[in-house]
Amino acid sequence: MEPLLPASHLPELAELSCEIWRRSGRLLEQIPSHGCRSAIANLVCGMNSYYSNLIEGHKTLPRDIENALRRDFSAIPTERDNQHLAAAHIEVERLMRQRLHAEPNLSIHSAEFICWLHREFYKRLPEDLQFTESLSGRRQRLQPGVMRDREVMVGGHQPPFSGALEVFMQRFEQFFGDPALPATSRLVALAAGHHRLAWIHPFGDGNGRVTRLHSHAWLIRCRADAGGLWTISRGLARQRQAYYQHLQAADLQRRGDLDGRGNLTDRGLAEFCVFFLRSMLDQIEFMSDLLQLPALWSRVEAHLHLHHGRWGRKKVEQAAAVLREGLVVDEIERGRVSRLAGISDTTARALIHLLVDEGLMMSSTPKGPLRLVFDSKVLESYFPKLYQDLPVDTP
Repeated sequence: MEPLLPASHLPELAELSCEIWRRSGRLLEQIPSHGCRSAIANLVCGMNSYYSNLIEGHKTLPRDIENALRRDFSAIPTERDNQHLAAAHIEVERLMRQRLHAEPNLSIHSAEFICWLHREFYKRLPEDLQFTESLSGRRQRLQPGVMRDREVMVGGHQPPFSGALEVFMQRFEQFFGDPALPATSRLVALAAGHHRLAWIHPFGDGNGRVTRLHSHAWLIRCRADAGGLWTISRGLARQRQAYYQHLQAADLQRRGDLDGRGNLTDRGLAEFCVFFLRSMLDQIEFMSDLLQLPALWSRVEAHLHLHHGRWGRKKVEQAAAVLREGLVVDEIERGRVSRLAGISDTTARALIHLLVDEGLMMSSTPKGPLRLVFDSKVLESYFPKLYQDLPVDTP
């Protein structure tokens, strides 16, 4: 699978890498409240699940994803299966983030970690979703977290012989996990590693999801994910055909003396890396525009007027003053609501109950501090185009 880093397109790749680092850092600074950032990151986690599954041809609406996390599944088999896939992806991403925080020296490029991602995903699925088909069309049971023991075809690509997977995974970790890999090459390595892991195709099924989860772990380790405020899966889903075309082009053999010195095409890998980094930058820019505080505040206020206008203008303005504060502080003590809204303590208590009952704010305890709610009920108003209705034909 050499080369593991491209030798061509280096100036463009370096420029894209610098811009990604710069803009991801600025994105993190856009939302001053840690609590608000965490709430938005939680929303992005659900979005990541939606788009990663959409790439595989499975679509689940945001409200259905929320229901799945509450173990409320549809009676319609196809919808229920998609809910299970979405919920499993979210749960594994959260677990992955926790593990990365708890184990700072964990090798994310090891076969152990990559198999762990696969195992944690599939063990959350019902038994009837733990199957794949062999080349002959025979239905076969998957072993979660266990590398394949049979041969597969992926389009026109013949992945490595199953008996050689351990050697390929060792080489993958040796190269991409090397601490001597220059910091300036990390994002290019991330893109190249995304292709090479997909090329190895270590599992009987679930390779696409595991590869994207692994790339997400890599972004976290690189500190380029802006605290979870953006996701690459949305960019790949919006260009799914181009994503698969670039993956396939990088699968090809070396094309002559001007195409590197490895077994596989250097140019194809470089062009995939350019596509991947451009997709990353596009998604950072999208979220940066979406999370500009003045614009976000205007959308929150517009939501209040549009969906809660029955309260009357005065009460809407009082509620708006509280929600606006929620965008810039972690939590709002209940005693501050009267001052923020310019109302008496008695009226403030009634306003708090209204905001909580309407699902605009929440509190961990009946008398605890308040924080904003970001869920499917406000999604389209607060964060338009976060979820897009894309075609789901199986790739």
